[in-house]
Amino acid sequence: MRLLFAGLATVDLVQRVQRLPGADEKVQSESVEVAAGGPAANAAVTAAALGASVTLVSVVGAHPLGDLVRADLAAHGVTLIDAAPDSPEPPPVSAVTVLATTGERTIVSRNAGNRRVTMPAEGLPDADLTLVDGHHPALATAAARAARRLLVDAGSWRPVFADVFPHAEVVACSGDFRHPGAAPIDAATADAVAAPHVVVTHGPGPVRWFSALEAGEVAVPPVAAVDTAGAGDAFHGALAVALARGDRNLPAAIAYAIGVAAIRVQHAGPRSWLTHLS
Repeated sequence: MRLLFAGLATVDLVQRVQRLPGADEKVQSESVEVAAGGPAANAAVTAAALGASVTLVSVVGAHPLGDLVRADLAAHGVTLIDAAPDSPEPPPVSAVTVLATTGERTIVSRNAGNRRVTMPAEGLPDADLTLVDGHHPALATAAARAARRLLVDAGSWRPVFADVFPHAEVVACSGDFRHPGAAPIDAATADAVAAPHVVVTHGPGPVRWFSALEAGEVAVPPVAAVDTAGAGDAFHGALAVALARGDRNLPAAIAYAIGVAAIRVQHAGPRSWLTHLS
């Protein structure tokens, strides 16, 4: 099973605290961890942990911080294609603070900003299924057009999605997603996404799905959340695996992805949870 992920790779600085500081206040964290982050990168790490052969195409560059991203991806079985290997700019950095009492997180990030990249000189590898997250629009568009089967992580609206959605088999939206000029995604507005299948997550609430002739929802089992950072990315990585392995039953694929995301939120830290996947 060969999967391609195209999108954002960041340096995530994750700190766990008992309470969030107020303005002009300092608190001591319980732990500090550094890992590769970003929707596509986290989903790629999840898919690799689930046994897929995974390639991530992103922008990391030659800045010393990029070594942290490369090392973490390599340690977790993800092959990186860097679309701008000589770029002196630092990779995007996210400061993630996790509240130990609830598992909720706050994130301050720059993401990819306005960086413009082109296709890697070697092109893109063949894959059974491709996931794009909409970051780095040129990469997203090229990957979408070349994909055999396309899954889109649509956490929030990005202009490139107008070009990407028509190529998608499944678009996975967050509950906060808003197509321009449209209401939240439901049975009446799912057509605006222009994909055969639309999935909408709602945190701990049921995951709703919409297809041309039917719709439904899949329950999310209650779990004790310890760390919710990256839970949506884990869901998307697992959904990519379920779809690529030939599971054409969308509710079953969603249920599998929910199960993986549930494991993620029950364990602290960006990577320790991977050891609990069977």
